[in-house]
Amino acid sequence: MKKIIALALAAVMAFSLVACGGGETGGEDSLGKVAIITGTVTQGEEDFQAAEKMKAKYPDRVITATYPDNFDKETETVISNVVSLVSDPDVKVLVFQQAVSGARAAIDAAREINPDLLVLCGVAHEEANIISPVADVIVGTDGIRTGLTIPQQAAKLGAKTLVHYSFARHLAGTATQERVANFKSECEKLGIEFVMADAPDPLSDVGVAGAQQFMLEDVPKMVDKYGKDTAFFSTNCALQEPMLKKVLELGAIYPQPCCPSPYHAFPNVLGIEIPEDKAGDVQYCIDEVTKAIADLGMTGRTSTWTCPMNMAYIGGLTEYGLAWIDAGCPADARFVPDEVSRYIGEAAGGDVQYHVQVIDGIEYPNILVFLGEYITF
Repeated sequence: MKKIIALALAAVMAFSLVACGGGETGGEDSLGKVAIITGTVTQGEEDFQAAEKMKAKYPDRVITATYPDNFDKETETVISNVVSLVSDPDVKVLVFQQAVSGARAAIDAAREINPDLLVLCGVAHEEANIISPVADVIVGTDGIRTGLTIPQQAAKLGAKTLVHYSFARHLAGTATQERVANFKSECEKLGIEFVMADAPDPLSDVGVAGAQQFMLEDVPKMVDKYGKDTAFFSTNCALQEPMLKKVLELGAIYPQPCCPSPYHAFPNVLGIEIPEDKAGDVQYCIDEVTKAIADLGMTGRTSTWTCPMNMAYIGGLTEYGLAWIDAGCPADARFVPDEVSRYIGEAAGGDVQYHVQVIDGIEYPNILVFLGEYITF
């Protein structure tokens, strides 16, 4: 029996005593489904695996699909894949992680099929003023404030230089621009040299492989130029593993992946296989990464957040969506911030803190952004 959360207000429950999908409220036989769309393992293995985990947990109530790696140039495929998911009349909730470019158009198309669809987005790529009006809930890492916390963490790890890799598509975003401004000001405050470095966009003609090869070749050049006390950061998921690989080989510094998590980049680069019985055991992953880092003589040079936030976004939003369905799909309780945060916290394995996103002085009430705590390996 699924527990009914606070969003199922007493008045709402009195009004609607069955799940909107047609089954008994709170029962596993409810017909209402959650559809999850993520990237592939190439662009975001963590997202993909988290979606598959939810599908395995609720095989009759969760369906999944992916968007193409080159989503920026294949918007029509993004749209068609979302439309295919929500064309199932039992789908009442769409979880879009990450809400890449084309998400707004895909959500618009989905709402033509089901105007009452609950849309829950994680890690939106599109500008807040574009995606916020069409989504019920948007969650993500507090990217703007990480422009302060990443240099601070880099300083704790001994960084004298911080290299920031990105490309035009990412740098065009207002939030990213605010984060870069924070990077610059905080590095100056801490006495760290800040270096803006251009990297190939994995969605460009060079593709993911070409962009990754660039990182394998450029990180050593940066270490040669600035020394081992150089911290590296990139805004793109596909660039994390080659960057971390070279950091570990060269003895440099890695304050966190773009999507901070013990699972992001570390296990694959270190050759750590998570056994099935330890899947989702965050402490096991942290312990194994810590041992592997120590074996390389790199203790104290790399870090991340204790919570795998991208996985938590998918798990938390999915549970939130299922609970909303089982509460009768209450129209006046589509977005309950504290409940969103609670479910994400449960999925992350601990308490999380959020606040409403403010960009360029404009508040977006349905965008909640989170900060986690660092762990140094």
